[in-house]
Amino acid sequence: MGASASKNAESGAHGGEEGREEGLNDHQDGGQLYVSLKMENYKRKGELIPHVYGSVPLVGSWDAAKALPMERESASIWELSFVVPPNHETLDFKFLLKPKDSSGGCVIEEGPNRLLTRGTLQGDSRMAIFKIDEGGNEDILEYRVVMKAHKVSPFDLAASWRAYQENLQPSTVRGIPDVSINAPPENVENGSSASLELDIEHYVVPAPSASANSGLVYAANLTETPRIFTHGGVFSNMDGPGGSPYPYRDSGTSTTARLKDGQRGLFVDRGVGSPRMVKSASANSFTGNLSLDSEAKGMPAAAGAVAAAAVADQMLGPKEDRHLAIVLVGLPARGKTFTAAKLTRYLRWLGHDTKHFNVGKYRRLKHGANQSADFFRADNPEGMEARNEVAALAMEDMISWMQEGGQVGIFDATNSTRKRRNMLMKMAEGRCKIIFLETICNDRRIIERNIRLKIQQSPDYADQTNFEAGLEDFKTRLANYEKVYETVEEGSYIKMIDMVAGQDGQIQVNHISGYLPGRIVFFLVNTHLTPRPILLTRHGESRDNVRGRIGGDTVLSDRGELYSKKLANFVEKRLRSERAASIWTSTLQRTIITASPIVGFPKIQWRALDEINAGVCDGMTYEEIKKNMPEEYEARKKDKLRYRYPRGESYLDVIQRLEPVIIELERQRAPVVVISHQAVLRALYSYFADRPLKEIPHIEVPLHTIIEIQMGVTGVQEKRYKLMD
Repeated sequence: MGASASKNAESGAHGGEEGREEGLNDHQDGGQLYVSLKMENYKRKGELIPHVYGSVPLVGSWDAAKALPMERESASIWELSFVVPPNHETLDFKFLLKPKDSSGGCVIEEGPNRLLTRGTLQGDSRMAIFKIDEGGNEDILEYRVVMKAHKVSPFDLAASWRAYQENLQPSTVRGIPDVSINAPPENVENGSSASLELDIEHYVVPAPSASANSGLVYAANLTETPRIFTHGGVFSNMDGPGGSPYPYRDSGTSTTARLKDGQRGLFVDRGVGSPRMVKSASANSFTGNLSLDSEAKGMPAAAGAVAAAAVADQMLGPKEDRHLAIVLVGLPARGKTFTAAKLTRYLRWLGHDTKHFNVGKYRRLKHGANQSADFFRADNPEGMEARNEVAALAMEDMISWMQEGGQVGIFDATNSTRKRRNMLMKMAEGRCKIIFLETICNDRRIIERNIRLKIQQSPDYADQTNFEAGLEDFKTRLANYEKVYETVEEGSYIKMIDMVAGQDGQIQVNHISGYLPGRIVFFLVNTHLTPRPILLTRHGESRDNVRGRIGGDTVLSDRGELYSKKLANFVEKRLRSERAASIWTSTLQRTIITASPIVGFPKIQWRALDEINAGVCDGMTYEEIKKNMPEEYEARKKDKLRYRYPRGESYLDVIQRLEPVIIELERQRAPVVVISHQAVLRALYSYFADRPLKEIPHIEVPLHTIIEIQMGVTGVQEKRYKLMD
C-alpha cells in the first residue's frame, strides 16, 4: 500500500498550503510527517473497537493494555493520527480489537507486523484480518486499512496547536492522542492534612550550584571572552584611576572622554526587548520570503545534535553558508542582548554549536567601562576608531571560531550604520553567511522603561548616586546613535518591529532560506518578554517509584497522593491572582492524578510530556537490567545522553519531541504548571538554565519539589520549593 499525501479539509487550522502530492522518502526538509491510519467499513462488534499498538513513537509498547484506541471518524471509519520526524526509525505495529478501557477480550490481527518507514508502509498492501471465536464458530472479519501521510512544517504544527488551544477543538494535525484539554473538575476539596500551614516561602530550598540563576545576572557578562585572553596578550592604555591592565594585545589607542572617577563600573548592554508575532501587514512578506528548503548533505558533526534540529551545515550553496552569523542591529535599549541571549539558549538546546559575542564586552575590556556619552558621538573620530576596532576584533574572533567548527555565531552590537555593516560583510565574505536581525521599537513608553531599567541595572552607572544624571548621560548617548542610524535594507535580514508591546507587531524577512534560518524566524515570532512564572514538578511518588521500576503507568503511592494535595494547596496560594494560568500534564495517569486536586485552571495533556520510553526495559529495575541485559546496562552507563533503550527513546529523542512544548511555553503570557517526569523535566529545565546537553541526564530533579522558573525582562531566575521530604 503506497503512501499518498492528503489535503487537510479544515484549512482554518493551518497557515499555508498543505497536502500536496509528493514522495515522502524525500525527507530532507525540516518538517515532520503527519500520519493518518484508517480502518474502513468497521462495524462495531459488541464492546470491541479498533486499537493500534507497537513501537516508538507510535505507542512504545507491545502491551495490549497500552494500545491506543482509534477514534470514530464516521459511521464506518475509525482513525488514529500521529506526528513523527521524517527520518524516524522504522515503526512496527499491528491492529487489534478490544474494549476501550480494558485489556480483556483482545483480538490481534493475523499476519506479520506492519512496518512504516519514512511515511510509507512496507511490503504488499493487505486487509486487516481478525479471527473471532463466537460460541465455537470462528468468525473471520476483514477490513480495509488506509494510510495517508504528508509533510507538516513546524509553522503548521504551531498554528494547529494555537487553533486547538484557542477554539478548544481537536487539531487535525496534532490529533486527539497528542494534545487534549480537560475542563477543571468541580467541587474537589483539598484534604486538610495536606494544607500548607506556613507561608510558601518557608518551603524554599537552595538550588543546586550549577542550576539556573537564583539572582540577577547580566546577559552580556555571560558572552564570549576575547580569544586573545588565552594567548597571553596584554591590553595597554588602561591608565585611568583604578584601571588595571587586562591581558590583551594593544592594537592602537585613543584618547576618549571619561566619566568621573566615582562613576566607574562594569557596563552591561542589557536590553529588554523580545518579539511576539502578531497578525500584521507584514504577514505576506513573511510567508512569501521564508523557505524551508534545505536538502541534506549529511548530519553535522556537532556533538549532541538531534535529528530534527542540528542540520545547520545541510544548507546548499557556497561553503560560507554552512556557518551562520546572526548580526544584531538596533539602537540601545531595544532588547538586542536579551534577544541574542534567548536565541543562543534555544539553538544550543537544539544541539547547534552556538556562541554569543557581545561587542560591548570587548569595548569595556579594551577601553574601560567608564566612557561618557561623548565616546559614542559619530563626529568623534577617536571614539569611532576605537569602536570599529573592537567590533572588527569581535567579528574576527567569531569567524575564527566558526572556521574551527562552530555553527552559529551571534554578533551583538548596535551596528547602526551601513558603513559598519558593510565592514562586517566584507570580513565575512567567503567565510560565513550573515543574516541581520534588527530590533525596532517606536513605543516611547517602552523605550523610557527600558532606559530606566538600564540605568538601574548597568554597572556603568553603579556608582552614580544621582539617577537623573545617569539618565541624562544615557539619553545623550542614545541621541548620538539616533543621529546616524540607518535601518537595514541590504542583504538577508529579519526585522522585528514593535513586537515588544505585543500589539500590532510585525516581523519582516528578506532573502531568508534554509532550515536553520527558518528555525530562527519560527522561534522569534513566538517569543516575548512578559514576566510570568513556569512551575516544573514531577508527579507524586508512584507505586513503581516505590518498587524502583522504570517507566510503567501505575497510580500514586500514599505519599504521592499526599503530595498531589499539597501541590494543589501550593498552586492555589502561589497563583491566587493568576486565573489565566494553566496546568500541563503528560498523558500518563500518575501526572493526571497528581493534577486532579488542582481546581480552577484548565488542564492540558501533552503526549510530548510523557516519560522517556524505556522500550523493552519498561517496568524493570536497573538491577534487573544489569543482570539480564548487561550490554545495554553498560551502554547506557557509558553515554546516557545518546543511549536509546531497545524499542525506546534516548534523551536526544526526548529533546526532539519537546520542541513544540518549548515554543508554547515561550508563547504563554500567563503562568504554566508543568507536571511531568524526571527525564522530560531534565530536558525542559536544561533549556531554561542553558545547561550543556551532556549534563541533561544528570540534572537533579527530585520528587515532591517544585522548580519555579521566572521569565521576564531580567532573564531567567530560579527558585525551588520542597513540599515534602
